Amino acid sequence: MQDSKNLILAIALSMAVLVGWQYFFGLPMLEGAKKQAEQMAQQSAQTTPTTPTQGTATPSATAPSTTAPSTLLSREEALAASPRVIIDTPKLKGSISLKGGDLDDIAFKSYRETVDPQSPNIVFFSPDKTPNAYFARFFWLAAQGSTIELPSITTVWTSDSDKLTTEKPVTLSWDNGQGFLFKRVIAVDDLYMFSITDSVEATGAASATLVPYSVIRRFNKPHVVGTYVLHEGFVGVLGDQGLAELTYDKSDKGEALAGGGKGAHYKAAIGGFTGITDKYWAAAFIPDQSQTYDATYRAIDGTTHIYEADMMLPAATVAPGAPATSTKRLFVGAKEVKTVDGYAASLSIKRFDLLIDWGWFYFFTKPLFQLMEFFFHWTGNFGIAILIVTVLVKAAFFPLANKSYASMAKMKAVQPQMAAIRERFAEDKVKQQQELMELYKKERINPIAGCWPMLIQIPVFFSLYKVIYVTIEMRHAPFFGWIQDLASPDPTTVFNLFGLIPWTPPTMLMIGIWPLIMGVTMWLQMKMNPAPTDPVQQTMFAWMPVIFTFMLGSFPAGLVIYWTWNNTLSVAQQYLIMKRHGVQIELWGNLSNSFKALTRKKS
Repeated sequence: MQDSKNLILAIALSMAVLVGWQYFFGLPMLEGAKKQAEQMAQQSAQTTPTTPTQGTATPSATAPSTTAPSTLLSREEALAASPRVIIDTPKLKGSISLKGGDLDDIAFKSYRETVDPQSPNIVFFSPDKTPNAYFARFFWLAAQGSTIELPSITTVWTSDSDKLTTEKPVTLSWDNGQGFLFKRVIAVDDLYMFSITDSVEATGAASATLVPYSVIRRFNKPHVVGTYVLHEGFVGVLGDQGLAELTYDKSDKGEALAGGGKGAHYKAAIGGFTGITDKYWAAAFIPDQSQTYDATYRAIDGTTHIYEADMMLPAATVAPGAPATSTKRLFVGAKEVKTVDGYAASLSIKRFDLLIDWGWFYFFTKPLFQLMEFFFHWTGNFGIAILIVTVLVKAAFFPLANKSYASMAKMKAVQPQMAAIRERFAEDKVKQQQELMELYKKERINPIAGCWPMLIQIPVFFSLYKVIYVTIEMRHAPFFGWIQDLASPDPTTVFNLFGLIPWTPPTMLMIGIWPLIMGVTMWLQMKMNPAPTDPVQQTMFAWMPVIFTFMLGSFPAGLVIYWTWNNTLSVAQQYLIMKRHGVQIELWGNLSNSFKALTRKKS
């Protein structure tokens, strides 16, 4: 068994591969710099597929269909084409279309497109027949063969108010003229949760069996990050079936569904939620947590991609004197941790906290965020909170690091004996390993002890990475100076002299001040240890800080600041521990050799 250097090298290379894969195939070249352009100016007709039946107890039902026009409308034209009820709450602004009853116009008052406080608010929902339409729609479905006229996308509802506020719900009404009165009561709280109660009254002698059906429909595939670090697409916790995540690409290639399209269908779920998530925003249906429901994630591939997350509730019978009622909630908002957790607790929504993609290391990631949020409220700056949490993590692992370097000190003390064994048994590798193991046993040395701190800190590293990358609390959170958004890359670059030259370099050359500082700290950290004897390893280690500097140039600034600070603490920690245990510190000698080599090359 070789000494721990080879194992540490293997781990370091593995992490480099992981981060390299993340960079080259995952992270966008310029996160959040521009929105995806409008994909099409014209679209061909598109028909919504037949909705599948919910279980054996529900009658066969066909979803109302909608046909996209040959020419799209602008957002303003679409909003003006229908009478509307204004939505005005502390967090939301928008409107409800009385034609069809769609909830199709939502913007967030607290969030803007850029760090400029005068930039437009984030627009989330947009009406049907517009580019990249995105909305929620509610229907009653009838059994196959039924002749009852139901509300459709062309139905014009009557409202009892022209404005929906947190204090005053609105009631939409429509009489089908066949003895059935349909009503929809829409309420909203002071955050992002709507409550929709649909009811049907039999005003005549007829009765009917109807199925409550709701759908979140999105036209065109949105711009997504496309990295394993973050899930975007369909999401839900479907009762005991647990977490369901389906990306847009996977839904395009999913199983064929009854009624058309591809995706996934889940039957008889009880509790949870279902919907569509973006990096920072989400739309999700929340049924009564004791009620059975079916959920479908559907991708319809045509001239225009359509993505649907629908929810079908059990059939209800309406008869004279016995109205049918269906209540569901709709979350349309920002995935703020406090807000999402608050809804999970107050409404008893099963695992609603998984609307936020906390990742594999959930048990690390969420507590780390809560710790960072605590220090944010204490300091008023998420960047400082990152620095404080990094210090606490280092302190927590200090005993392991101390033990690691103590083991390294023992390994260094027996280097002459190890060299003698390798020379004596150069031709007999098996005997060489046996003798080395005996030496380790005799001197009470664990050759892999130096690896444990690194191995244990990997989950913590990725958890911090995840927190900074996915939480909306980091979006547009300033640090100091030129860093006004910790979730975006450092906006400076050495290739235009940090803004002195009026030229915007390509993305690969956006190497800002913080990535450069990070590269220097990484170079210093590597100089703390003896240079590898293998020339290939020497070359690799020499170029690694440069490679990482370019890689991290497009990472969110918060991650680069964390990495820089972590490197700095690691250098100081390693220096103190090595000095305490009498291990030779190679930093000054390596720095001297590097400068001597550079001088020789120049001469």
